[in-house]
Amino acid sequence: MSRLPLFPVTTVGSWPRPQELLKSQRLLQLGRITREEFHRQAEASILELLEIQHEVGVDIVTDGEQRRDNFYSFVHDRIEGVRLMSMADMLDVVEDKAAFERILQTLDVPAFSLYNPSCVGRLERRRTLAVEECRFLKEHTDRPVKIPLPGPYLLTRAMWVPELSQQVYGSKEELSKDVIRILRDEIRELIEAGADFIQFDEPVLTEVVFTQGQTRTFMCAALSAKKDPAEELAFAVSLLNQVLEGFSGPTFGLHLCRGNWSPDESILLSGEYHPLKASLEAIRVDQLVLEYATERAGSVLPFEGKSLGLGVVNPRTPEVESVDRICDTVRDALRHFAPADLTLNPDCGFGTFSNSPVNSREIAAQKMHAIVEAARRLRKEHA
Repeated sequence: MSRLPLFPVTTVGSWPRPQELLKSQRLLQLGRITREEFHRQAEASILELLEIQHEVGVDIVTDGEQRRDNFYSFVHDRIEGVRLMSMADMLDVVEDKAAFERILQTLDVPAFSLYNPSCVGRLERRRTLAVEECRFLKEHTDRPVKIPLPGPYLLTRAMWVPELSQQVYGSKEELSKDVIRILRDEIRELIEAGADFIQFDEPVLTEVVFTQGQTRTFMCAALSAKKDPAEELAFAVSLLNQVLEGFSGPTFGLHLCRGNWSPDESILLSGEYHPLKASLEAIRVDQLVLEYATERAGSVLPFEGKSLGLGVVNPRTPEVESVDRICDTVRDALRHFAPADLTLNPDCGFGTFSNSPVNSREIAAQKMHAIVEAARRLRKEHA
């Protein structure tokens, strides 16, 4: 992506879906429309979003995950052996029902918005996870394209529901081997399709560190995690590095956040990146895409051998950050990173769960416009 300017601007991935698309999504889940009919509706929404990104001045575009119900459970109909389970379904099968109910009570999000892709059979790719998204974008833009994918640790933890999965796999480690294979196949095809930036989403890593094995407050994907954060982080690093082994060409990124389901900051996770620093540096990605617009993330840290996707706006607030404030956030990061090593983005997506976006499309566009204006000002300063 050498043609990018200094301080290139991008999104993390998700964008609020229009109501007509949400209706089509529901009809598809009920079997009342075909997949082709749904994709026609989704493509219209993607083209509208692309136009917004082009007009605002976003440098690396995404499709806003408009075809997905959320950032990781969308894999259920693309991978054989996966059942999409509601929270009520999960409660029926998990062994520790009291702990699971405590988690649901903590989450400030409608229960109908939460689904988990659980492993109930041997995992095989029915079709690609995101290659069709990449191809459609490449056909309709001349700008670099970012493709977000759920990371291997997230997928392994989400899919591993012992009460169901142990009938097929002896352990989560055994299951992870098929997750790695599926993701490596996906990367090969994404590279062939021309993906410029491939981003793995691993938000559960912050939960592993900041909850210290206590009640989970992020999502059900880490319910079965062990209480030793070091062991879990080592497992996550190993999975990501196995997925990335031998690949080059696109920029590879890793996105972490502390929860993106509620505007109530008090129920989201807090903590600086220090406990994760060594693990993040050990992962074979080029860029870390991190929150820094929220005080819960602490101060900017240097990461050896990594560029930084700097979170400069909070996707969950109705207020649009000022250009001055965004510039100050970037200048603070410049104490640790060269200008060429900074990409500017929101802290997280604007619509992690399709039925429960954290902001409106209008405010999301305004926040992206503010980031672009800040980038233009900073480019003049560093010309």
